[in-house]
Amino acid sequence: MLGTTDAPAQTHIVDGTDATFMADVVEQSKSIPVIVDFWAPWCGPCKTLGPAIEAAVTKAGGRVKLVKIDVDANPTYAGQLQVQSIPAVYAFHNGQPVDGFQGALPPSEVDAFVAKIADLGGEEDNGLADAIEAAEAMLTEGEAADAAETFAAILQEDAENAPAYGGLIRSHIALGALDEAEAVLNGAPAAIAETSELEAARAQLELARQAEGAGPLNELMDKVAADPTDKQARLDLAVAMHANGDTGEAVDVLLALFGMDREWSDGAAKTQLFTIFDALPANDPVVLNGRRKLSSMIFA
Repeated sequence: MLGTTDAPAQTHIVDGTDATFMADVVEQSKSIPVIVDFWAPWCGPCKTLGPAIEAAVTKAGGRVKLVKIDVDANPTYAGQLQVQSIPAVYAFHNGQPVDGFQGALPPSEVDAFVAKIADLGGEEDNGLADAIEAAEAMLTEGEAADAAETFAAILQEDAENAPAYGGLIRSHIALGALDEAEAVLNGAPAAIAETSELEAARAQLELARQAEGAGPLNELMDKVAADPTDKQARLDLAVAMHANGDTGEAVDVLLALFGMDREWSDGAAKTQLFTIFDALPANDPVVLNGRRKLSSMIFA
């Protein structure tokens, strides 16, 4: 077993009520930091903030808990905390509110807020986070089978751990077991199905499927050279380049195709670009440069 305890996995994102507030928030915060999201079904900004804060809490790997409270159905504690507008977020630690904000923030600021609150709990719950880091290192070093075993063990501890789920899917992709990767992806709990980790794994799986049918790179390059107006050949060349590990070159080919005809085949070039971007870390230079060039072409 990983971590410091053999306790069964618990869900770190729950729907709270006035009746459960003391147990879910005040008492729970004495052992783990708790973030409370006050929202309502009619609140537009809540629909933006909710998924972002859930993703950030999931990314924290069990070091912080999120309690979501519908203020229309549960007005008592929102009133006591003087919630003037929603979304309103409060963080509790050791039974007391210690931080918070109102309104929808950019995802990067939400991530920073959640990380700061998670740090209030100290290092004692970092076992799973350390295990995820070790598994990612294995995957980077080409030890995909060992990484898969570690990610699977983490999921035995925390069945809704999005980083571990994404890592397990990517491990199967690295092993060439695409059907198994797809089965894991399809079996992911609904609570984490739309997290950034699973979106990235989904994009990587799609690209891996495309790579299975990619044509010979040299032949496609010759085909494009022979007829530069052949849009399908350009798209096929980009797929083959990505399959060959030439991601930057693939993006350049797709940008050129987008410049030729952005509406061709229902915007296939743009769709393929976004699939590649989604499969990579947001701060990857290929993503940053590609998005900048695409934006300049769209808004030129």
